[in-house]
Amino acid sequence: MTVTVSVKEISEQLNFEVLEEAGSVVEFSTDEINRPGLQLAGYYEQFAKDRVQVFGGAELQYLSDIPKGVFEQRMENFLCQNIPCIVCTRDMLPPAELLDFAVRYGIPVFKTPLIPDAASHEISKYIRHKMAPKILIHGVLVDLFGIGMLLRGESGMGKSEIALELIHSGHRLVADDVVEVRKVGGRLIGRAPHPTQYLLEVRGIGIVDVRCLYGVGVVIQEKNIELIVDLEYIETYNRREIRDSEEQYAEILGTNVRSTVLPVSPGRNIAVLIEVLARNYRLRGIDRSPASQLRFK
Repeated sequence: MTVTVSVKEISEQLNFEVLEEAGSVVEFSTDEINRPGLQLAGYYEQFAKDRVQVFGGAELQYLSDIPKGVFEQRMENFLCQNIPCIVCTRDMLPPAELLDFAVRYGIPVFKTPLIPDAASHEISKYIRHKMAPKILIHGVLVDLFGIGMLLRGESGMGKSEIALELIHSGHRLVADDVVEVRKVGGRLIGRAPHPTQYLLEVRGIGIVDVRCLYGVGVVIQEKNIELIVDLEYIETYNRREIRDSEEQYAEILGTNVRSTVLPVSPGRNIAVLIEVLARNYRLRGIDRSPASQLRFK
């Protein structure tokens, strides 16, 4: 699997400075990173050319010390390999001639103040996120007591109003209306599509920016989905054969997530009931933890 990402997006998401935009896009086929010390010395056996190439202080100092004629030949050999991009760490600038070769071969070059290990970690995490299988789900994702809860239900059931009441109670919004769910390392991570981040649509009011209304503390960019709450009208719920005590699961991207059905009817405070669900879920998790099984004499 490969993904193509614009240089601008990489710069914004990872807070990297663009030294050379070159082809304006980067194609990733793996989340692994390479430190090209041996390649700069001319050794290309088993070169991982499909990886992002991270330059640390040693690599950049080496390039500055070698004679000009040797440098040019090494850059020709290195940049003609069709590598994804180059990232210079520790806020160090590469030789100007390297940027010239990067333009010739269409290789984007970035700069970051991070040390090589930290930069590699951030790049790998970003690529894994971009390459992960994803799906768009109609619903609302909120963070209650550290638990990511996905609220699903028919349009007009008041999911956004419930989210607004939860925000007013001190909880955090992840996404409203459309949730982008990715499977990363066996976990389901939900976030809002970029155009709808921090926005909540409330019937009768319109679209509101909850970050501006309540402050940055009431929003979070992404959250693991641990519990799904399916809202149902009371008439539909009463026809159900599954009992409340039976554990239920919903499948998303091949992963089972604990789920529950909550009946909706006039007069029920759904926001409070959802808080109770979150507290009960946390309590059950504590009861099942190894620490809770300890017995003291």
